[in-house]
Amino acid sequence: MKRWIQRTLVGVLGATAILGGVSVWAHEHHHHGWQAMTEQDAAAMKARMVEKIGKHLDLDAAQKAKLGVLADRLRDQQLALLGAGADPRADIQSLVAGPTFDRAKAQGLIQAKVSAVTAKSPEVVTALADFYDSLKPEQQTRVREFMARRGGGHRHG
Repeated sequence: MKRWIQRTLVGVLGATAILGGVSVWAHEHHHHGWQAMTEQDAAAMKARMVEKIGKHLDLDAAQKAKLGVLADRLRDQQLALLGAGADPRADIQSLVAGPTFDRAKAQGLIQAKVSAVTAKSPEVVTALADFYDSLKPEQQTRVREFMARRGGGHRHG
């Protein structure tokens, strides 16, 4: 497999793992349901994440800065995906509010989500690639081992 394909796949999988971890953490610790985190909560979580990952990987200041940029890009994508003040639960409920399923509205919701991911993904991939490429070989090995050992960072059970 070509190297750029491998890096893209690792980047997308890593971004998915990080975003999934952020979502799980937010759900377990804030109980806000579908509501987005406040900017203050997001900044605090970003600082803890950078510190924790920095400690596990022995990151230097430049690497921590790149990790911070990655966290910002992931947050931007999350906000774009959720939409400004949108309530996904209400959106889904509105699809079945009438006597028939609103197929056109469902397709519009899906298209909006796909557009948001498509628009923000290049920034996320670039930030993830910049961070990963800044790691020393032994740090990259630790990342790969962690992902293999922990199922990509998702909790099971």
